[in-house]
Amino acid sequence: MKRNILLVLLIFFGCPQLIAQEIPGFKVTNLKDQTFETSALNKTDNTVKVLSFWATWCIPCINELSILNDLSDDWKKNLKYDFYAISQDDSRTIKKVASLVNGKGWDFSVLLDKNQDFKRLMNLPGIPYTIVVKNGKILYRHIGYVEGDENELYKIIKDNQ
Repeated sequence: MKRNILLVLLIFFGCPQLIAQEIPGFKVTNLKDQTFETSALNKTDNTVKVLSFWATWCIPCINELSILNDLSDDWKKNLKYDFYAISQDDSRTIKKVASLVNGKGWDFSVLLDKNQDFKRLMNLPGIPYTIVVKNGKILYRHIGYVEGDENELYKIIKDNQ
């Protein structure tokens, strides 16, 4: 049992090379019910892409997205990146996504992973979960959110311009 726990900890925290290093192809939808193919995030266009997996019922997720939205105007002056908020809301809460996004005034792409299939395909242990991708390579992964995490994210984006 202890050996299995150690193996899981090594995979998630100590051996990032054992985790998928690119975004797998999967179809999700946006708030306008248009299909988005996630493999497009691997495009080799030198643009950093930030993916934030979240849900309407996740307070740390909402806090993180609100702060990132507040900072986005300043960040976009110095950085070139695309931001995708990927909702993990299921059939019970999916109807709350659009009203929350509009009510908060979030100005970024919102994708809907209605059955959390994409999250499972990515082998993500929980939310909030942030991933930074550039030219098809996953450069950074972070689970959870506490105030100040946005500073590390800014540095990762800046260092990969």
